Amino acid sequence: MRYAITLSYDGSGFCGWQIQPDAETIQECLEKALSTLLRYGISVTGAGRTDSGVNAISYVAHFDAGNPFDAGQICYKLNAILPRSIVIHSITPVPDDFHARFSATRREYTYFLHRRKDPFVSSFSYLCTFPLDFKAMNRAASLLVGTHDFSCFEKIGADNKTSICTVTEAFWKPYSPSICAHGGILPSPQLDDESIYWYFRISADRFLRNMVRAIVGSLIEVGRGKRSVEEFAKLVDGGDRSMAGESVPGNALFLSSVKYNK
Repeated sequence: MRYAITLSYDGSGFCGWQIQPDAETIQECLEKALSTLLRYGISVTGAGRTDSGVNAISYVAHFDAGNPFDAGQICYKLNAILPRSIVIHSITPVPDDFHARFSATRREYTYFLHRRKDPFVSSFSYLCTFPLDFKAMNRAASLLVGTHDFSCFEKIGADNKTSICTVTEAFWKPYSPSICAHGGILPSPQLDDESIYWYFRISADRFLRNMVRAIVGSLIEVGRGKRSVEEFAKLVDGGDRSMAGESVPGNALFLSSVKYNK
């Protein structure tokens, strides 16, 4: 019987989702916990790989169990034995042909950026104190929408069969964090180009390794005036990885949504 499992995780202490030799990963941690509780080996398949240090909200995976079980009890027990950086939201029976990766129709990533030192967001946001032109960054981001070969933003040496992805949205938007770590309320910044807190959101049918981090790094170059919107357009239309910007840190990146057909 097949089950879908929904979870969120802080990826800072892990070398990504996928099992690797001599490195702690989310997949390995989850498989060990499920195997312990169900008392036989469990293999878990995720919606996609997240890089080392990258986080996820409502990530979806699936696994097959030999016998039915009380999903509510297993969910409760998983949360008791898993590290605090991983939380299980639900375990749900699904059709046998459901596949966490191949049944997904859209994935969404969100990258957080702040422009002034703030200890209460620094763990999950990238500090960038340079002056940034977000209007230019959004003009450049709009060029990502559509079906393109995104190999210019792909980590060199990736083993995927194609680098073509279809992006449905890509934009920068200011936001106002409300609750900080010590329980107080942070003042709301003015939500315009001078805002302190921003996020970049991109949705697509699939993503390549390191793709979002390289895109954000390249867009920041546009915002700093180091690259024009026209130069960014040429990069998207046929550039290679050496032409793109430096990848930004992974701690501020979240796989924020995975969508499936009903």
